[in-house]
Amino acid sequence: MLKVTPRIKKFLVLTISILAGFLVGAVIMLIWSYNPFEAYSSMFSSALGNMNGIGETIREATPLIFTAIGFAVASSAGFFNIGLPGQAQAGWLTSIWIVLANPNMPKFLLLPLATIAGAVAGAFVAGIAGWLRAQFGTNEVITTIMLNYIVLYSCQYLMQQVMPGGLRIDTDTTKTISQNGSLKISWLTSMFGESRINAGIFLALVAVVAYWYLMKKTTIGFEIRSVGANPYASRYAGMSTKKNIVLSMLLSGGFAGLGGVVQGLGTYQNYFNQTTSLDIGWDGLSVALLGGGTAIGILLAAILFSILKIGGLGMQTIAGIPYEIVSIVIAAIIFFVAIQYVIGLLFKTKPQTVVDENSPANIEGGRK
Repeated sequence: MLKVTPRIKKFLVLTISILAGFLVGAVIMLIWSYNPFEAYSSMFSSALGNMNGIGETIREATPLIFTAIGFAVASSAGFFNIGLPGQAQAGWLTSIWIVLANPNMPKFLLLPLATIAGAVAGAFVAGIAGWLRAQFGTNEVITTIMLNYIVLYSCQYLMQQVMPGGLRIDTDTTKTISQNGSLKISWLTSMFGESRINAGIFLALVAVVAYWYLMKKTTIGFEIRSVGANPYASRYAGMSTKKNIVLSMLLSGGFAGLGGVVQGLGTYQNYFNQTTSLDIGWDGLSVALLGGGTAIGILLAAILFSILKIGGLGMQTIAGIPYEIVSIVIAAIIFFVAIQYVIGLLFKTKPQTVVDENSPANIEGGRK
C-alpha cells in the first residue's frame, strides 16, 4: 500500500476514477466490436484538434462552471441542490426577455442589466427552497426537484401566453437578440474558427475566482462552511443557521442562473421552449462532484466534461460509434468518483506532523 499525503491521495483517487471510466467505455466498445483507440482518438481530435473544436469545447464548459459552482456553494452548506436546471432556465428566459424588450438600450447598460436579472431569477427560484428549508425544515431535494418542473412549465406558459408577440417568432421561439445584449465578441469568434465561444468564458473565470475568495477568504464563506460542517456548533457559536441556509441557496441559484444567461446571451442568442430540464444543470452537478467542490477542480472538471461532450460528436461522425458510449463513460467516471472511498483504500495517508506551539522547545526557540 502506497503512503501519500492527503492532497496527493485525493488527486490520485480522482485520476484513477477518470481512467477507470475511460476503461469501462473501452471494454464496452470492444464488446460491441468497436475500436476504442480510434474512438478516443477521434474524440480528442474533434474537441482539441483545431481552433473551432477548442472554441466549442470552451463554450460547452462555460455554463457548466456556473452551475457547478452553484451546486458547490449549496453543498458547502450541507444541502443537495438539484434544482440547478430550473434555476438556469429561469436565468436564460429572464435575460433574453430583457434584451428583447430593450433592443436600443446601450450595451454597457443592457448587458449588465440582463446578466444581473438572470442571476436574480435563478436566486429567486433557489431561494424558495432555501426559505422552506430554513422555516419548516423541508427537504431541499424534494422541493428543488418540484421547482424544476414548476419552472419548466411556467416558462412554457410565459412564452406562449404572456410574452408579447413582437418578441417571438412563434409560440415556442423568441427572436434573435440584438448585438447590444449579446455576449458574442467578433474577434474571439474569429480567433477560434468561427465557433460559438463568447465572453461568457471571461465571466466564468471571474466566477471561479469569486467562488474561491468567497468560500476561503470571507466571513460569509466561513459561516456557510461552518453551518454545513456542524449546524449545532455553528448555532452555539452565534451564527444564524436560518440566515446561512437561505443565503447559501440564493448564492447557489444565482450562479446557476448565470449559467442560463450564458446559454441565452452567448450560445443561442435566443430562447426556445424546453421539453425537459436543462442538461447544463445535471452536468454541472456532476462537474462539482468530480471537481471535489474546489475552484480549480471545478474548472478542470468542466473542461473534461466538455471534451467528452464535444468530442463525443466527433466520435460518432468520424469513428461511427454511438454517442451513448460517451454517456456511459461519463456515468462510469461519476460512479468511480462516488465510490472513491473504495479506491482510496489503495493508498495510505501519511500521518501529519502537528507542531505544539506550547512545547518547551518551541517556547525556548521563540525567546531566542
